Amino acid sequence: MSRILIVEDDDAIATGLALNLKLAGRPTAIARDGEEALKSIEAEDFALVLLDINLPKRNGLEVLSALRAADNLVPVIVLSARDGEFDKVAALRLGADDYVTKPFALAELLARIEAVLRRVSHVVHAPVATSHGDHLQFADVTIDLAQRVVTRGGNEVKLTHLEFELLVFFVRHPSQVFSRTQLFHLVWGQSAGSVRTVDNFVGQLRKRFEANPEQPRHFITVRGSGYRFDP
Repeated sequence: MSRILIVEDDDAIATGLALNLKLAGRPTAIARDGEEALKSIEAEDFALVLLDINLPKRNGLEVLSALRAADNLVPVIVLSARDGEFDKVAALRLGADDYVTKPFALAELLARIEAVLRRVSHVVHAPVATSHGDHLQFADVTIDLAQRVVTRGGNEVKLTHLEFELLVFFVRHPSQVFSRTQLFHLVWGQSAGSVRTVDNFVGQLRKRFEANPEQPRHFITVRGSGYRFDP
């Protein structure tokens, strides 16, 4: 079983998380600063990273940005004592899979970890069935479901796990309106969550696949209802 990397400079929090994850059957490793975290992730394929924002040498957002810039899509849950909207939005836009504010309930954090790991496992192992074999397509975008590769105009577009899942869900359900709550349930596997989370992920898809993200052609906001995908 791949390990979970805990990136946390507070010894009490780091060792406490490691102990509880061990009791839950999840092996761990610990990095104490941002530079050590990047070196650890380069050297080992982790199942998931728990990433604190306030770190020595390089902060968590810098670490996350460096990972995604290097096309490393390891699932990341950001931990932060700051509950301001700016940090949450920044983390999600950089490709975080979830954001948890300190102090957190241990049971909730463990549940969020399992939810992210389930989503990743489902994407990797679940059989894919579509009327077009292993590919989906709209406009100049092609989605290779088997290889998890997305191209636009022949150029590869790198997506995080959740961005890929949301894109595939929309393309498989054209012209249907889904509320944010429905998207949380069907894509995130959660009963509810922050409205801003869905909005930010849709915003990322618009940036990557719309000719004009300010006037979207494919990822449409339905006022008062949610979102609709138009091929």
